[in-house]
Amino acid sequence: MVVLDATATDRFDTDRFEASRRRLASLAYRLLGSAADAEDAVQEAFLRWQAADRQRIEVPEAWLTKVVTNLCLDRLRSAQTRRERTVGAWLPEPLLDGDPMLGPADTFEQRESVSLAVLTLMERLSPHERAVYLLSEAFSYSHGEIAEILDITESASQQHLHRARRRITAARRGRDDVDPAYARRIVEEFLAAASSGRTERLVALLTDDATAISDGAGLTETLLQYDTPRRIAAVMRAGLQPTPAKRRLAGGTPAIHYALVNGAPAILFVLGDQVLGAVGFDITNGKIATVRGIAAPTRLVRLAEAWRQHDPDTPLIAQW
Repeated sequence: MVVLDATATDRFDTDRFEASRRRLASLAYRLLGSAADAEDAVQEAFLRWQAADRQRIEVPEAWLTKVVTNLCLDRLRSAQTRRERTVGAWLPEPLLDGDPMLGPADTFEQRESVSLAVLTLMERLSPHERAVYLLSEAFSYSHGEIAEILDITESASQQHLHRARRRITAARRGRDDVDPAYARRIVEEFLAAASSGRTERLVALLTDDATAISDGAGLTETLLQYDTPRRIAAVMRAGLQPTPAKRRLAGGTPAIHYALVNGAPAILFVLGDQVLGAVGFDITNGKIATVRGIAAPTRLVRLAEAWRQHDPDTPLIAQW
């Protein structure tokens, strides 16, 4: 029998935690919609793992999943978080495709659960509904396992999942996977029409019930929202047409790149190696249903870091 000294045991246990870190971070991000908050939750779980009597933990993966899930639920229930995430004042943090925090993407449910659309819809769910939905749909936990993680009954888990599915399905009706080449073509047409001021073409590319949401670059306490195709077209035309004043505000002449953000088509405004803003699109039945503009610097930190390590395609617009 091999006997490990304390240092070797700690190293072994640290390695066991690190083997689960990506999965835990992916779960935390889906629950919280924030990469920074997800990293904090995973780090707190690591501290609890170090302090625990690990020899008594029979299934480390299950123990860690329970700790991270409940840390996230505590954060969602906190008064500070409720104030920060009041309806109309919060958008999820966007992540560049390929970011390990996005986690598994083998099934439609896994891809959908990390989309900006569903992360936003999660705000309408209770913390328990959110946790049950994600543990079941994105991570394939059974109701028995979920009941153990959340300290609820299997029946309660089933009820939470039923309510969450009903709400998300109703809001997401018709928004299935879109052919990547087609999605890119729609976005390129939208950008070309907006930057050249062609309002009628912009309107034609939008669904009748399209919405646009912007964080106002973090300068407003509430989101800017528009809900008619003609109003959205006017706002996008005004926002995406380049002017000397906008270039001065940006600090130069940015390029506009096409990218996938949280699995959906997007355009990124990039100056040097800094991402100044991201505009994401939901496409439904061949048209754009939602436009989301995120430019608050605090929401783009991780995306900008990933972009600096990314090998981008030729920009859609080299000098905006």
